[in-house]
Amino acid sequence: MLRTLFGVFIILHGLVHIWPFVLSRGLVEYKPEMGWTGESWLLTGLVGESATRLLASIVYVVAAVMFVSSGIGLFTRAQWWRPIMLASAIFSAAVILTFWDGRAGLLVEKGLVGFLIDLAIVFLLLVLKWPAVR
Repeated sequence: MLRTLFGVFIILHGLVHIWPFVLSRGLVEYKPEMGWTGESWLLTGLVGESATRLLASIVYVVAAVMFVSSGIGLFTRAQWWRPIMLASAIFSAAVILTFWDGRAGLLVEKGLVGFLIDLAIVFLLLVLKWPAVR
């Protein structure tokens, strides 16, 4: 039962990565309380806002697909779910850090909780070795 709940949680965590895609593509009217501003402390100055938004839309969708795939793999007990989930968490954490705008306000809306979830997933998989591979 716990394994099933974890799988559902992983899939939902993956789907949340679609929100920055929605913001980066301008699919909804942006309001400051929505979180991500479209800027990256690392990339915007180097490649500009347009390229930053395009890259963000790509990498956030990739993170979503990776998490959803690993959750499905967990459900089906596929051999590959654990390395994909670990890669998903590390990739997602790197994406969140890269596309943070560098400002301290609205950290939860900008991905702090997702970043902490990614770290917890890495801890569960590498340190606790949970859930067991069967």
